[in-house]
Amino acid sequence: MNKNLLIIGLFTTISSLAYSQTHPTPGPIPTVADTVKKMAGAAGLQGNATQKSQPKPYKTVITDKAITKAGFFTVHKVDDKYFFELADSVMGREILVVNRISKAGAEVRAAAGYAGDQIGSSVVQFVKGPNNRVFLRKISFSTYSPDSTKAMYQAVRRSNIQAIVAAFNVAAYTPNNKGSVIDITDYINGENEIFSFSSAAAKTRIRLGNFVGDRSYIENVRSFPTNVEVTTVKTYALTPAPATASAPSGPGTPAAGSGPNNLTGSATIEVNTSLVVLPKKPMQPRFFDPRVGYFTVGYTDFDTNPQGVKDIQMVKRWRLEPKPQDMARYKRGELVEPRDPIVFYIDPATPKKWVPYLIAGVNDWQKAFEKAGFKNAIIGKVAPTAKENPNWSLDDARHSAIVYKPSEISNASGPSISDPRSGEIMESHINWYHNVMKLVHDWYMVQASAIDPRARKMEFSDELMGDLIRFVSSHEVGHTLGLRHNYGSSSTVPVENLRNKKWVEANGHTPSIMDYARFNYVAQPGDNITAKGIYPRIGDYDLWAIEWGYKVLPKAKSAADEVGILNETTVEKLKNRRNWFGTEINPDDPHSQNEDLGDNAMKASEYGIKNLQHILTKLPEWTREPNEDYKNLETMYGQLTAQYNRYMGHVAKNIGGIYENPKTVDQAGPVYERTPADTQKEALAFLDKNLFTTPMWLVDKPVLDNIGGNPLTVVSRSQETILSRLISNNTLSKLIAGEAFDGDKAYKITSFFTDINNSVFREVKINQPIDVYRRNLQKIYVEKLIELIKPAPASPPVGMPMSGNTVAASNAKYGDVVSVAKAELRTINALVKSSLPSQKDSLSSYHLQDISDRIEEALNPKG
Repeated sequence: MNKNLLIIGLFTTISSLAYSQTHPTPGPIPTVADTVKKMAGAAGLQGNATQKSQPKPYKTVITDKAITKAGFFTVHKVDDKYFFELADSVMGREILVVNRISKAGAEVRAAAGYAGDQIGSSVVQFVKGPNNRVFLRKISFSTYSPDSTKAMYQAVRRSNIQAIVAAFNVAAYTPNNKGSVIDITDYINGENEIFSFSSAAAKTRIRLGNFVGDRSYIENVRSFPTNVEVTTVKTYALTPAPATASAPSGPGTPAAGSGPNNLTGSATIEVNTSLVVLPKKPMQPRFFDPRVGYFTVGYTDFDTNPQGVKDIQMVKRWRLEPKPQDMARYKRGELVEPRDPIVFYIDPATPKKWVPYLIAGVNDWQKAFEKAGFKNAIIGKVAPTAKENPNWSLDDARHSAIVYKPSEISNASGPSISDPRSGEIMESHINWYHNVMKLVHDWYMVQASAIDPRARKMEFSDELMGDLIRFVSSHEVGHTLGLRHNYGSSSTVPVENLRNKKWVEANGHTPSIMDYARFNYVAQPGDNITAKGIYPRIGDYDLWAIEWGYKVLPKAKSAADEVGILNETTVEKLKNRRNWFGTEINPDDPHSQNEDLGDNAMKASEYGIKNLQHILTKLPEWTREPNEDYKNLETMYGQLTAQYNRYMGHVAKNIGGIYENPKTVDQAGPVYERTPADTQKEALAFLDKNLFTTPMWLVDKPVLDNIGGNPLTVVSRSQETILSRLISNNTLSKLIAGEAFDGDKAYKITSFFTDINNSVFREVKINQPIDVYRRNLQKIYVEKLIELIKPAPASPPVGMPMSGNTVAASNAKYGDVVSVAKAELRTINALVKSSLPSQKDSLSSYHLQDISDRIEEALNPKG
């Protein structure tokens, strides 16, 4: 799971003015006021309110030619003009606007540009203005006081004016004088932040440049009871493709040939804009609790803290409520059907054979909602055909869907749109990219083929692929229900249980499908574990999280009233470690990692490596397809080495690790604890055995000879990645801080360097020849130490912001990391110098002399 948008404003116009003034053209130079006035009247920018006009009689505007569609507000089409008829009751209503691409050409498709891709959203309201005008305001909820009965509510409203983004002349008033008609044509047909992309970045991502108005038009506008759907066709200049990998890259580096005057043709997209009225009375929110992983929306509240302000976070969830006639049964603990169930339709473009598995992935969550008191709360359905329901549309904002995208992207995602006032999820379009099947194939083959014969081929059976699709579907649906990744869930399972057939088939290898714990790679071939013990499933944590988020609490009349009730339940539930949530954003907690399994990364990875070693010997056979080259072998060898590298990363995170267990004051024990010293030493011993001691099993000569791989690159790349983590200011600073906290119980930085030095320079200490793999390892290690002692970058000019790296480098000057790194370099230099006279191997001697030269140059730089 997991995008801030930048709004283009007047700055662009001011910049173009500066250019005009330095490159004069014949005639008077326009003033800033002239230009702003012209911009205000331009089609698609500010509406039409700058054109002076008086309302006309209704019948002269909405003539007999009008094609009228009634709904939330009435839409009229008269010739090529579109009019919104806004009843007074609509004025001031908050409207959620969501823009999505509904069609696009191949030229704009990269990571985005597919049907269903969201390109912007906002909340707006139409309000009456002076002089027969209607304003369109964009509403911000960053500062908010939700209780209109309190004095602070009015103070906040007085102090925060909402931006007017467009103004329209009233073309006519309705015959009953209780509504206003505005001409919306130019605005919705133009380029603006409400009916198009919300940011320049969103356009740049799919290579779109300047808007081309004369090749853009309105396809249709449809009105429904709670929403209006606008379809427009928009054309843009097409910018060049990004620079190739060999070109310079990085922040601030333009793509080769890019720029406003270097375009490559044009591209046309179809955009669907949904205007969905938000409820008059927002759903009662539920305040976020870091012990349960939900996505959130938030605001700054001026009421909660009488002596300050408080940032409020509300969880994102659907509005699930019992039917009024069922409330008494619900209170008694009986399962009832919700008034409005959550329904996901399957895109009609989806290949038919996968539809049942996608539906099953949706319906799998029904058992979780039963914990919250609801039956049939979530339903997967086949979308109706045009014959069955000609008015049904995938673009209709009332319908949530799993949208199939014929894309090479190996992914799926589960975004949702929510009411910013309460967190209520209004709808979701899950992105299902076709090539996600390639992703799950490779995962399953490299993690499960040692124990599942079905995985030993490049094309899985429909049954196996369907099962894998179902698991991914369930995971993405979980996101649309509000759930974040729970990277910590798998760490609650004892490693040996993953090999226990009876236990793991009954309980699953992780308590949460929201974990990134794909398949049971710990189980060994002799364990005879079936698919029930290999696949992820909705587990104990997921059942608890849905109960926490969706159970109705009738006694609580406000979100604040819920806090005490929910906390009491949460404290009790967390006595069972399987209900623990480990966030996906903690870089320090070894319990919260993606792609890992079990409560001990060293034991789990040991088992994982055994399976990889078995798989590698069979890989040429299992990837072989008649009349094909070795591309399959190359791909799967790459996946296998990536899996091995994941194991190394899981282990390395234990060194300098800090456990995090969010708690309220009602719970015993600290929130933060350092990883025990014995565990850290166990991690380093694992790395010594399985990484720093050259993993020659990974250097499979027949495989590398057929795919053109370089064995030195395979090994050194893995070693450098882990050494970059270990020999870093971040990790070493945590070791120092751990000693300050825990004293002699800590894994001291000096002990760490003694242990890793003994591992990396083992041959040097006993005067043995050093092979090429170990020479590379020693050079990488020394270079990482040298990087630590390099002078910090010069301070940026006054007024320039400092990056996080610069701040870290500045702080490092005052800590012990540099001091210890220098001491380690001196120790290594003394060691290699003492070993040089005894070395009889020429390359080893050259290498050690080189190491010594590098260290002395770093410690005593010239000039």
